Amino acid sequence: MAEPKLAELISQPSGPFQSPTRWWSKETVAIVTGGNKGIGYAMVKQMAEMGVTVVLTARDTEKGLKAIEALRSQGLFDVHLLCLDVSDPESIRTFVSSFQQHFGVLDILVNNAAVSFNEIGENSVEHAETVIKTNFYGAKLLTEALFPMFRRSSSSTSRLLNITSRLGSLNKVRNRHIKKILESDKLSEEVIEGVVSWFLEDVKSGQWKSRGWPELWTDYAVSKLALNAYTRILARRYEGEGLSANCFCPGFTQTAMTRGKGTHTADDAARIGARLALLPPQHLPTGQFFIIGAHNTSVILNSKL
Repeated sequence: MAEPKLAELISQPSGPFQSPTRWWSKETVAIVTGGNKGIGYAMVKQMAEMGVTVVLTARDTEKGLKAIEALRSQGLFDVHLLCLDVSDPESIRTFVSSFQQHFGVLDILVNNAAVSFNEIGENSVEHAETVIKTNFYGAKLLTEALFPMFRRSSSSTSRLLNITSRLGSLNKVRNRHIKKILESDKLSEEVIEGVVSWFLEDVKSGQWKSRGWPELWTDYAVSKLALNAYTRILARRYEGEGLSANCFCPGFTQTAMTRGKGTHTADDAARIGARLALLPPQHLPTGQFFIIGAHNTSVILNSKL
Protein backbone atom coordinates (compact mmCIF):
# COMPACT_ATOMS: atom_id res chain seq x y z
CA MET A 1 0.00 0.00 0.00
CA ALA A 2 1.42 3.38 -1.04
CA GLU A 3 2.24 5.88 1.68
CA PRO A 4 0.07 9.01 1.72
CA LYS A 5 1.49 12.19 0.22
CA LEU A 6 2.34 15.15 2.44
CA ALA A 7 -0.63 17.24 1.23
CA GLU A 8 -2.99 14.32 1.89
CA LEU A 9 -1.74 14.00 5.49
CA ILE A 10 -2.26 17.69 6.18
CA SER A 11 -5.60 18.19 4.43
CA GLN A 12 -7.61 15.23 5.69
CA PRO A 13 -11.30 15.96 6.23
CA SER A 14 -12.11 17.58 9.56
CA GLY A 15 -12.21 15.16 12.46
CA PRO A 16 -9.60 13.23 14.43
CA PHE A 17 -6.17 13.33 12.80
CA GLN A 18 -5.36 9.85 11.48
CA SER A 19 -1.58 9.74 11.29
CA PRO A 20 -0.08 6.53 9.88
CA THR A 21 2.71 6.96 12.42
CA ARG A 22 1.57 8.43 15.72
CA TRP A 23 4.95 9.44 17.09
CA TRP A 24 3.65 11.62 19.93
CA SER A 25 2.21 10.83 23.36
CA LYS A 26 1.11 12.57 26.53
CA GLU A 27 4.81 13.08 27.25
CA THR A 28 5.17 15.21 24.11
CA VAL A 29 5.34 18.88 25.10
CA ALA A 30 4.32 21.79 22.88
CA ILE A 31 4.37 25.54 23.44
CA VAL A 32 1.93 27.80 21.58
CA THR A 33 2.55 31.52 22.06
CA GLY A 34 -0.40 33.89 22.00
CA GLY A 35 -2.57 30.92 22.88
CA ASN A 36 -5.45 32.60 24.67
CA LYS A 37 -7.41 33.52 21.54
CA GLY A 38 -7.70 33.16 17.77
CA ILE A 39 -5.48 30.75 15.87
CA GLY A 40 -3.25 30.20 18.91
CA TYR A 41 -6.14 29.09 21.11
CA ALA A 42 -7.50 26.88 18.35
CA MET A 43 -4.08 25.25 17.88
CA VAL A 44 -3.78 24.58 21.62
CA LYS A 45 -7.20 22.93 21.49
CA GLN A 46 -6.40 20.86 18.40
CA MET A 47 -3.11 19.52 19.77
CA ALA A 48 -4.57 18.85 23.23
CA GLU A 49 -7.38 16.88 21.59
CA MET A 50 -4.73 14.82 19.80
CA GLY A 51 -3.09 13.92 23.12
CA VAL A 52 -0.19 16.39 23.33
CA THR A 53 0.66 18.25 26.53
CA VAL A 54 0.38 21.92 25.59
CA VAL A 55 1.70 25.04 27.28
CA LEU A 56 -0.48 28.02 26.40
CA THR A 57 1.18 31.41 26.72
CA ALA A 58 -0.59 34.74 27.18
CA ARG A 59 0.46 38.27 28.09
CA ASP A 60 -2.62 38.78 30.28
CA THR A 61 -2.92 36.33 33.18
CA GLU A 62 -6.69 36.72 33.48
CA LYS A 63 -7.27 36.09 29.78
CA GLY A 64 -4.92 33.11 29.89
CA LEU A 65 -6.75 31.60 32.86
CA LYS A 66 -10.10 32.01 31.10
CA ALA A 67 -8.70 30.18 28.07
CA ILE A 68 -7.39 27.34 30.24
CA GLU A 69 -10.73 27.12 32.05
CA ALA A 70 -12.59 26.91 28.72
CA LEU A 71 -10.31 24.14 27.49
CA ARG A 72 -10.57 22.12 30.71
CA SER A 73 -14.35 22.45 30.62
CA GLN A 74 -14.12 20.50 27.36
CA GLY A 75 -12.19 17.69 29.04
CA LEU A 76 -8.74 18.89 27.99
CA PHE A 77 -6.69 18.72 31.16
CA ASP A 78 -3.16 18.51 29.74
CA VAL A 79 -3.09 22.24 29.02
CA HIS A 80 -1.07 24.64 31.14
CA LEU A 81 -0.67 28.41 31.35
CA LEU A 82 2.61 30.27 31.57
CA CYS A 83 2.53 34.04 31.13
CA LEU A 84 4.72 35.52 28.40
CA ASP A 85 5.09 38.81 26.60
CA VAL A 86 7.36 38.03 23.65
CA SER A 87 8.11 41.73 23.12
CA ASP A 88 9.81 41.85 26.55
CA PRO A 89 13.21 40.09 26.87
CA GLU A 90 12.84 39.92 30.66
CA SER A 91 9.46 38.21 30.27
CA ILE A 92 11.08 35.72 27.91
CA ARG A 93 13.80 34.92 30.46
CA THR A 94 11.22 34.44 33.21
CA PHE A 95 9.08 32.23 30.99
CA VAL A 96 11.98 30.02 29.90
CA SER A 97 13.08 29.58 33.51
CA SER A 98 9.55 28.56 34.56
CA PHE A 99 9.18 26.24 31.60
CA GLN A 100 12.50 24.53 32.35
CA GLN A 101 11.52 24.09 35.97
CA HIS A 102 8.08 22.60 35.25
CA PHE A 103 8.66 20.70 31.98
CA GLY A 104 12.38 20.52 31.23
CA VAL A 105 12.10 19.40 27.61
CA LEU A 106 10.36 20.71 24.50
CA ASP A 107 9.18 18.91 21.37
CA ILE A 108 7.14 21.54 19.50
CA LEU A 109 7.33 25.33 19.48
CA VAL A 110 4.63 27.28 17.65
CA ASN A 111 5.55 30.96 17.42
CA ASN A 112 2.06 32.37 16.93
CA ALA A 113 2.04 35.58 19.03
CA ALA A 114 1.94 38.63 16.79
CA VAL A 115 0.48 42.13 16.56
CA SER A 116 -0.77 44.50 13.88
CA PHE A 117 -2.25 47.93 14.47
CA ASN A 118 -3.78 48.43 11.02
CA GLU A 119 -7.37 48.01 10.01
CA ILE A 120 -8.07 46.15 6.75
CA GLY A 121 -7.19 48.57 3.97
CA GLU A 122 -5.03 50.81 6.19
CA ASN A 123 -1.24 51.03 6.09
CA SER A 124 0.16 53.09 8.94
CA VAL A 125 3.68 52.46 10.28
CA GLU A 126 3.13 54.44 13.47
CA HIS A 127 3.75 51.33 15.57
CA ALA A 128 6.45 49.80 13.36
CA GLU A 129 8.98 49.32 16.17
CA THR A 130 6.45 47.47 18.34
CA VAL A 131 5.39 45.27 15.43
CA ILE A 132 8.99 44.35 14.57
CA LYS A 133 9.93 43.85 18.22
CA THR A 134 7.00 41.49 18.79
CA ASN A 135 6.64 39.61 15.53
CA PHE A 136 10.29 39.13 14.60
CA TYR A 137 12.59 39.76 17.55
CA GLY A 138 10.15 38.21 20.04
CA ALA A 139 9.93 34.95 18.12
CA LYS A 140 13.69 34.93 17.50
CA LEU A 141 14.69 35.58 21.13
CA LEU A 142 12.24 33.01 22.46
CA THR A 143 13.39 30.36 19.99
CA GLU A 144 17.04 30.95 20.86
CA ALA A 145 16.33 30.79 24.59
CA LEU A 146 14.51 27.47 24.20
CA PHE A 147 17.08 25.77 21.94
CA PRO A 148 18.80 23.91 24.81
CA MET A 149 15.48 22.33 25.79
CA PHE A 150 14.47 20.93 22.41
CA ARG A 151 14.36 17.15 22.69
CA ARG A 152 16.29 15.77 19.75
CA SER A 153 16.46 12.02 19.31
CA SER A 154 16.92 9.42 16.60
CA SER A 155 13.26 8.40 16.84
CA SER A 156 11.68 11.84 16.54
CA THR A 157 12.51 15.36 15.43
CA SER A 158 11.69 18.49 17.39
CA ARG A 159 9.56 20.95 15.48
CA LEU A 160 9.57 24.73 15.12
CA LEU A 161 6.53 26.14 13.33
CA ASN A 162 6.49 29.89 12.78
CA ILE A 163 3.08 31.35 12.00
CA THR A 164 3.80 33.87 9.30
CA SER A 165 2.19 35.48 6.25
CA ARG A 166 2.29 35.60 2.49
CA LEU A 167 2.55 39.38 2.94
CA GLY A 168 6.16 38.72 3.95
CA SER A 169 7.01 36.74 0.82
CA LEU A 170 10.07 37.87 -1.14
CA ASN A 171 7.91 38.56 -4.19
CA LYS A 172 6.24 41.36 -2.21
CA VAL A 173 9.58 43.23 -1.98
CA ARG A 174 9.93 45.76 -4.78
CA ASN A 175 13.44 46.91 -3.85
CA ARG A 176 15.75 44.68 -5.92
CA HIS A 177 18.75 45.27 -3.65
CA ILE A 178 16.88 44.18 -0.52
CA LYS A 179 15.45 41.20 -2.35
CA LYS A 180 18.91 40.13 -3.55
CA ILE A 181 20.28 40.39 0.00
CA LEU A 182 17.52 38.17 1.43
CA GLU A 183 17.79 35.62 -1.41
CA SER A 184 21.52 35.09 -0.84
CA ASP A 185 22.76 31.64 0.20
CA LYS A 186 25.10 33.48 2.58
CA LEU A 187 22.21 35.07 4.47
CA SER A 188 22.90 35.45 8.20
CA GLU A 189 20.97 36.61 11.24
CA GLU A 190 23.07 39.76 11.32
CA VAL A 191 22.12 40.56 7.74
CA ILE A 192 18.42 40.05 8.47
CA GLU A 193 18.66 42.38 11.46
CA GLY A 194 20.45 44.88 9.25
CA VAL A 195 17.56 44.81 6.77
CA VAL A 196 15.07 45.30 9.61
CA SER A 197 17.09 48.26 10.94
CA TRP A 198 17.17 49.71 7.43
CA PHE A 199 13.37 49.55 7.31
CA LEU A 200 13.00 51.23 10.70
CA GLU A 201 15.38 53.99 9.60
CA ASP A 202 13.23 54.52 6.51
CA VAL A 203 10.19 54.76 8.76
CA LYS A 204 11.89 57.39 10.95
CA SER A 205 13.00 59.41 7.93
CA GLY A 206 9.57 59.16 6.29
CA GLN A 207 10.98 57.46 3.17
CA TRP A 208 9.48 53.98 3.68
CA LYS A 209 6.88 54.37 0.93
CA SER A 210 9.48 55.06 -1.76
CA ARG A 211 12.05 52.42 -0.75
CA GLY A 212 10.36 49.38 -2.27
CA TRP A 213 9.11 47.70 0.91
CA PRO A 214 5.93 45.56 0.72
CA GLU A 215 2.89 47.74 -0.01
CA LEU A 216 0.26 46.06 2.19
CA TRP A 217 0.47 46.27 5.99
CA THR A 218 4.10 47.25 5.48
CA ASP A 219 5.40 46.98 9.06
CA TYR A 220 3.64 43.64 9.60
CA ALA A 221 4.87 42.38 6.21
CA VAL A 222 8.48 43.32 6.99
CA SER A 223 8.27 41.56 10.38
CA LYS A 224 7.11 38.38 8.64
CA LEU A 225 9.66 38.83 5.85
CA ALA A 226 12.36 38.78 8.53
CA LEU A 227 10.80 35.80 10.33
CA ASN A 228 10.62 33.82 7.08
CA ALA A 229 14.28 34.55 6.39
CA TYR A 230 15.28 33.57 9.94
CA THR A 231 13.38 30.29 9.62
CA ARG A 232 15.29 29.52 6.41
CA ILE A 233 18.59 30.00 8.26
CA LEU A 234 17.51 27.68 11.09
CA ALA A 235 16.30 25.03 8.65
CA ARG A 236 19.70 24.95 6.96
CA ARG A 237 21.64 25.06 10.21
CA TYR A 238 19.81 22.20 11.90
CA GLU A 239 18.93 19.98 8.94
CA GLY A 240 19.75 16.40 9.90
CA GLU A 241 20.32 17.41 13.53
CA GLY A 242 16.92 16.67 15.01
CA LEU A 243 15.15 20.00 14.47
CA SER A 244 12.70 20.88 11.71
CA ALA A 245 11.89 24.56 11.04
CA ASN A 246 8.97 25.58 8.82
CA CYS A 247 6.63 28.51 8.25
CA PHE A 248 2.85 28.39 8.00
CA CYS A 249 0.68 31.13 6.54
CA PRO A 250 -2.91 30.60 7.74
CA GLY A 251 -4.27 32.92 5.07
CA PHE A 252 -7.09 35.43 5.50
CA THR A 253 -8.46 34.06 8.77
CA GLN A 254 -11.36 35.39 10.83
CA THR A 255 -9.57 36.68 13.95
CA ALA A 256 -9.36 39.80 16.08
CA MET A 257 -6.46 40.99 13.90
CA THR A 258 -8.71 41.01 10.82
CA ARG A 259 -11.68 42.34 12.82
CA GLY A 260 -13.51 39.08 12.19
CA LYS A 261 -13.14 39.25 8.42
CA GLY A 262 -11.70 36.37 6.43
CA THR A 263 -12.36 33.42 4.17
CA HIS A 264 -12.20 30.79 6.92
CA THR A 265 -12.22 30.38 10.70
CA ALA A 266 -9.40 30.11 13.22
CA ASP A 267 -10.40 26.46 13.72
CA ASP A 268 -9.90 25.81 9.99
CA ALA A 269 -6.43 27.34 10.09
CA ALA A 270 -5.49 25.59 13.35
CA ARG A 271 -6.53 22.19 12.02
CA ILE A 272 -3.90 22.54 9.29
CA GLY A 273 -1.30 24.08 11.62
CA ALA A 274 -1.62 21.32 14.20
CA ARG A 275 -1.25 18.64 11.54
CA LEU A 276 1.87 20.34 10.20
CA ALA A 277 3.32 20.34 13.71
CA LEU A 278 2.53 16.64 14.16
CA LEU A 279 3.60 15.21 10.81
CA PRO A 280 5.20 11.76 11.02
CA PRO A 281 9.02 11.93 11.10
CA GLN A 282 9.36 10.30 7.68
CA HIS A 283 7.11 12.98 6.15
CA LEU A 284 8.46 15.95 8.09
CA PRO A 285 10.17 18.52 5.85
CA THR A 286 12.26 21.51 6.87
CA GLY A 287 12.72 24.94 5.35
CA GLN A 288 9.23 24.96 3.84
CA PHE A 289 6.62 27.70 3.54
CA PHE A 290 3.11 26.27 3.84
CA ILE A 291 0.04 28.26 2.91
CA ILE A 292 -3.69 27.55 2.91
CA GLY A 293 -5.34 27.80 -0.50
CA ALA A 294 -7.03 31.18 -1.05
CA HIS A 295 -10.49 29.69 -1.68
CA ASN A 296 -10.28 26.18 -0.24
CA THR A 297 -8.78 25.26 3.13
CA SER A 298 -8.35 21.65 1.95
CA VAL A 299 -5.73 22.85 -0.57
CA ILE A 300 -2.28 23.24 1.01
CA LEU A 301 0.53 24.73 -1.04
CA ASN A 302 4.16 24.59 -0.04
CA SER A 303 7.44 25.89 -1.37
CA LYS A 304 11.03 26.29 -0.22
CA LEU A 305 11.66 29.33 1.95
